[in-house]
Amino acid sequence: MSNFFLDTSYIIALETADDINHSRTLNHWQNLINGKPKLVTTSYIFDEMVTFFNSRNRHHKAVEVGSRLLRSSLVQFIHVDEVLFFEGWQLFQQYNDKSYSLTDCISFVVMTQLNIRTALSFDNHFVQAGFEKLP
Repeated sequence: MSNFFLDTSYIIALETADDINHSRTLNHWQNLINGKPKLVTTSYIFDEMVTFFNSRNRHHKAVEVGSRLLRSSLVQFIHVDEVLFFEGWQLFQQYNDKSYSLTDCISFVVMTQLNIRTALSFDNHFVQAGFEKLP
């Protein structure tokens, strides 16, 4: 079983029919899901995703996707606690030459701690930080 980090951009592409990456993501997801992957994400990614949909007057979609993620047996949620927050903050401060968000840095910390090498994402920051990304 493979482990992947589930990023906001992948969720949005998967769930938004008019997203430029929707078809590609949907095809990738349909192939990926057959292997019953272990997906890891954080409460900050969850927050970004529901905020994205809600800020576009799609509250129902935010609730629908959020509820599916919370119920999924494939998704492990890492809740950003004080320790993880400050580890991400420390990493964020080190990269004054990058446009990483704090959420990116927290994601990188989680991936490193759990030895996850691949993110399901369209964010090139994962590659800049030394990880792989799919699709």
